Amino acid sequence: MARLRSVLRLRGRVERAARFAPARLAVAVFAAIIAAITGLLCLPVATAAGLERASFIDAFFTATSAVCVTGLTTVDTATYWSTFGQAVIIAGAAVGGLGIMTLASLLSFAVSRHVSLTQRMLAASENQSRLGDVASLLRAVIYTALGCEGVLTLVLVPRFLTHGQDLPTALWYGVFMALSIFNNAGFVVMPEGLTPYASDWWMGLPIVVGTFVGAVGFPVILDIQRHVRRPRLWTLHTKLTLTTYTALTVASSLAIAVFEWTNPNTYGGLPLGGKVLTALINGVNARSSGLSTIAPEHMHEATWFLQDALMFVGGGSASTAGGIKVSTFAVLVLAIMAEARGDRDIEAFGRRITLSTVRLSVAVAFIGSTIVGVATLLLLQLTDLTLDRILFEVISAFATVGLSTGITPILPLSAKYVIVGLMFIGRVGTMTATSALAMRERRRVIRMPAERPLIG
Repeated sequence: MARLRSVLRLRGRVERAARFAPARLAVAVFAAIIAAITGLLCLPVATAAGLERASFIDAFFTATSAVCVTGLTTVDTATYWSTFGQAVIIAGAAVGGLGIMTLASLLSFAVSRHVSLTQRMLAASENQSRLGDVASLLRAVIYTALGCEGVLTLVLVPRFLTHGQDLPTALWYGVFMALSIFNNAGFVVMPEGLTPYASDWWMGLPIVVGTFVGAVGFPVILDIQRHVRRPRLWTLHTKLTLTTYTALTVASSLAIAVFEWTNPNTYGGLPLGGKVLTALINGVNARSSGLSTIAPEHMHEATWFLQDALMFVGGGSASTAGGIKVSTFAVLVLAIMAEARGDRDIEAFGRRITLSTVRLSVAVAFIGSTIVGVATLLLLQLTDLTLDRILFEVISAFATVGLSTGITPILPLSAKYVIVGLMFIGRVGTMTATSALAMRERRRVIRMPAERPLIG
């Protein structure tokens, strides 16, 4: 009876935290998961040697990278960790990816409770969903994730078998990579990496499609499932996300291909089909997954700068991707276009975007830029590395992408902790900051006189 009362008290605290302090709950949950994964990776059985423990920084860095679905590593995943350690890493990525979508949905629900009843009714009518049915929402998240990961596994396992792997190894590689792809985790379990598959469409296409599905966000996936035959009923968020994500993917694929087409260390040695496939992978991996069939450290500096911008934008809201999100970017672009045309309202797909949404987008972009700027200054002081490499690493960590120019393992201890903080802030901080800002809307009876200062 005492144990039951304790469980009920704990449940009551969690429910109160979910309702009144969802941001703190999200931070606490992710911190607890990272601590648990770190403890498991510190066990001797987690390393390939089996007798020596991993250093705390390597275990802590890897755990944070896994739970925050980033993919940056200080040690090689395939050779340093044992099968147990690899299983812990990918389990952390799966829980982190699922937790991100779940917590984002809960935070969205919490925000919705702070708007007026009329606004909630209008939102429910537009989305054709019951905002209070959280249990159904969470079930849909889990079923969608497991279904996509299952399909990816069924596609990848036969390919590993054709490459000469025995069934247990092929099954393990297939499961690991399926989870890594859908959750945009960026971890690779094969010792040879993805380089041998640069021209392999059987391996590359699932990476492109799986990354896309995981990165557009669960609200988009659910909306498409509900109205698969009637796209006109899709919400504005779904249309903005799909349009912006697709446009950026196509544009970035073409631009990176142009920059790297003759580079002998990247695209130059590939056949035409391999170049096209690599371009498609580069069009999506810089947005979220970090899985790459060519080494980013061999790319031109112009390509790094382009990928910096792509990583900063990231993927869809309530997804496994990071960055400021494509919907934020789309709203900012639409606001600029409306201002340039002299339009009073910001409109897209027959809908008007509210001023509060624009203000929130500006805040999110500014906060992200400030975090990246401060972290870049810190790493420049802590290391002797050049600005281009530091900026690439910082944005990759903040946007939880996982691409690297190869400097992560050689960073000093203090710089590694900065990267750890960036991964955590980039994954949990932006999500909780957005919800906190949205929930702080105040209504004032008295408003000051309006005046326009000079801009520009």
